[in-house]
Amino acid sequence: MVVRRWTGAWPVTDQAVAEVGAARFYGRQRELKALRADIERTGLDTLTGRKAPRARVLLIAGKPGSGRTALAEELAGRLAADYPDGVFRARLTEPGGDPVPTARAARELLAALGVEEPPGAAEDELTALVRTAFADRRALLLLDDAVDAEQVDPLIPDNPGTLVVGVARGPLTGIPDVRPCTVGGLDPKSAIELLTSYTGSVRVTVDPQAAESLAEECGGLPAALVLAGGWLATRPKSSVADLTKRLRALTGDPIERTFTLVHEALPQPAARILRHLALAPLGRADAHTASALAGCSVSAAATTLADFAALGLVREVPGGDGQYEVGGHLVPLLRARLAELDRPAEVQLARARMLERTVRLLQSARAVTEPEGSPARRKLAGLPRALRFPNTATARAWLDSRRPVLLAAARLAVADGELDTLARRLIAALVRALTAHRGAEAAAPDLYGLHRLVLDVAERRGLHREQAAALLNLADLDARTGRTQDALQRYRSALDAGRRANDPYATGRAMESVGGAYQELGDWQRAGDWYGRALAQRLARDERADQARLYGRLGAVHTYAGRYGEALRNWRAAAAGYRRLADLPGYARALSEAARVQEYAGRPEESLRTCEEAVEWARRAQDARLQAALQLRLADTLDRLGDPAAARLHRSAAERLLGTEASAYEIRSASEED
Repeated sequence: MVVRRWTGAWPVTDQAVAEVGAARFYGRQRELKALRADIERTGLDTLTGRKAPRARVLLIAGKPGSGRTALAEELAGRLAADYPDGVFRARLTEPGGDPVPTARAARELLAALGVEEPPGAAEDELTALVRTAFADRRALLLLDDAVDAEQVDPLIPDNPGTLVVGVARGPLTGIPDVRPCTVGGLDPKSAIELLTSYTGSVRVTVDPQAAESLAEECGGLPAALVLAGGWLATRPKSSVADLTKRLRALTGDPIERTFTLVHEALPQPAARILRHLALAPLGRADAHTASALAGCSVSAAATTLADFAALGLVREVPGGDGQYEVGGHLVPLLRARLAELDRPAEVQLARARMLERTVRLLQSARAVTEPEGSPARRKLAGLPRALRFPNTATARAWLDSRRPVLLAAARLAVADGELDTLARRLIAALVRALTAHRGAEAAAPDLYGLHRLVLDVAERRGLHREQAAALLNLADLDARTGRTQDALQRYRSALDAGRRANDPYATGRAMESVGGAYQELGDWQRAGDWYGRALAQRLARDERADQARLYGRLGAVHTYAGRYGEALRNWRAAAAGYRRLADLPGYARALSEAARVQEYAGRPEESLRTCEEAVEWARRAQDARLQAALQLRLADTLDRLGDPAAARLHRSAAERLLGTEASAYEIRSASEED
């Protein structure tokens, strides 16, 4: 077998593909009627005279493959007009059966709602944000494949104007006033209609009794009927009775038996691709993912995925830009076949190929944001055409549409434990791509989770340098969101890891950051002590830019502590450092801070002279905004010294500078638009 040369095609009748092309909903009219009636049903709160404090919850209960999600989607579609603020969805179980953490489901809902989340926020904070976001919306929330009430309850809005539609295997005990609508098999008429959409009408018409027997053999389950229809679609000369006979000869539930027939009917290369889709993150794959997993060409994988969709083995993700999804009911069956028919080494190689392909696509997505002629752009030009993005907009659309899958790929790579090198490369590429396209601020919630994954790998492998880097990144995000104590602990842990790695950059950065955390907490003594330790290291290594910055940070904490003599010495040292570096704006700012300290110390004349010198250096630096700010400070000092006329002159000069800067910006913007 030569997989790379296979074209991906097998006999699929044109009629079957055409008739399956338009998705239809079959049967369930009784269930839909009952669900709509349940919306208007008087609840316990209303009976007791109290206004309903929370959203009404409808529950559709059934086994995977029973069509429970399709029923929920049909109901949501019919009710959408009654909920003008939109329909929002969250899946609470991953393909294969693992529960989705509530925090992750809340993050996905917040992203769909357009609500910013604090990086590293705890589950309670995230679910509270979800409930707050729905508090003033008339919306419909579909929670698919819930495991238990503990997953659903934190996401239920405290708003009776919102409707929650839950999908689960059985009752959600613990959520009051919820009556499950239990879904079983389709009625015979609807089951045969679904089967006919794949086989065409002729074979059903000539032997209607066989069609009824097949529907019964499938238990009326839509998933089994779809697989049976797919098998018949690939065999236009086989009768419905023949398939029924084959199914009766097999053991297992209806879905397992029909899957067995379909899998055995596929050509070997197609069956191999299908099995390997069980490795795809979130059960989603596009042509690149399928191609990497199976080791075939991208075009062959694309053709095969389209054929799988026509036969009901996968479904195309709406708005997914070429992504297909394997049904949750099929993933366990695919995993079992993968373990049975494929050697572990081959499976691990497929995972590695998939991760490597993802890394290259992420590198390409980031490179396209770089300027023309840059090293990244030159490297991009050397990639195969299939791995290149034509422009930034296309790359960003790809990144946005695949964001959940990419994050899941990173989690799975780390959880694997045997592909840590690839996992680290994948996370690094994903961090760079997200930052390049979304900006560090917007990407921060995703980056927080990625840094935690890096930390997991670094701790597992004893990679102290990477452990220090991950801790520093996490601590920075903690500090930015006001979790200063958490940041302080992580900065100290990063310092320990940096020392174990003998990494002077990490240790110096950690010591300075510990000082910054203490400064934020108002502990000036400890802040000054840690800044001093960081400064000693920078002095020993002759790192002059860092020295100047740390002298300034020491000057700031001494100022806050009222130690004006120490503060003034450090600001003068900072100014001298910036001047040696020819950093004129930095020199002007340091002089300005020295002038502030002199004023606090009761030396207004010296403060005035120092501030005038700072204004002059800002002018030489051609930094109009800084010069204007310093002239305003100078005006305040002159007011306090009793010279309002001179103060007015400096204020007028500052206003002119700011006005000139604004005009230049406006002219420049107009020019760019032309």
